[in-house]
Amino acid sequence: MNWFTSLLTSTLGRKMIMALTGLFLVLFLVIHLIGNLQLLKSDGGNAFNVYAQFMGHNPLIQTVSIGNFAFILIHAIWALLLTLHNRRSRGEVGYAVSNNSSAWMSRSMGILGTLILIFLIVHLQGFWFQMKFGNVPFVTVDGKDVKDLYTVVDAAYQNIGFVALYVFSMCALGFHLWHGFASAFQTLGLNHLKYNPIIRFVGRAYAIIVPALFAIIPIWMYLN
Repeated sequence: MNWFTSLLTSTLGRKMIMALTGLFLVLFLVIHLIGNLQLLKSDGGNAFNVYAQFMGHNPLIQTVSIGNFAFILIHAIWALLLTLHNRRSRGEVGYAVSNNSSAWMSRSMGILGTLILIFLIVHLQGFWFQMKFGNVPFVTVDGKDVKDLYTVVDAAYQNIGFVALYVFSMCALGFHLWHGFASAFQTLGLNHLKYNPIIRFVGRAYAIIVPALFAIIPIWMYLN
């Protein structure tokens, strides 16, 4: 166990944990986005309410959600440890060695991650906390009573300040992913001259498309 403890407390070990938890969160974002896109359906929020009901009561999903919260905390804590260590040693921030094209993102990963964490806290307080502990009315969808969480989301997205915060946070997420996606593969040793261009292309496409789709949702609901 000494080698395992040494690995976890080493800079390389911390970067590996950052990479693994980061890639897990990348997968989670896709699942979360698919659910959020239900908000754009013209059905009065029925599709989103059914989705939210399923996500909030399915035992497997709830287990994964607990793991997701744990990974977010681990990712944030290890990021802080890495940032403090790198600043003390050589003033670098990031998962792995950066190149010129991503130098700014590499240096700003700590700041970007902090902005995203602040947004997550606000987001959880406004939606997850309301779902679990708020006085949310029920609606009947396909003969089944479900919480009308669509109204909670719709009310939040009528606040231009929250919409602006959401869009700004998605921009921060995009920059964070732009550097972090490829760096995670590099840290795990999953890089190869033949496949690196593909990894960079997929990572940058993901960093643009996923945050953009998230940002479109509150903008669309505010304008409509």
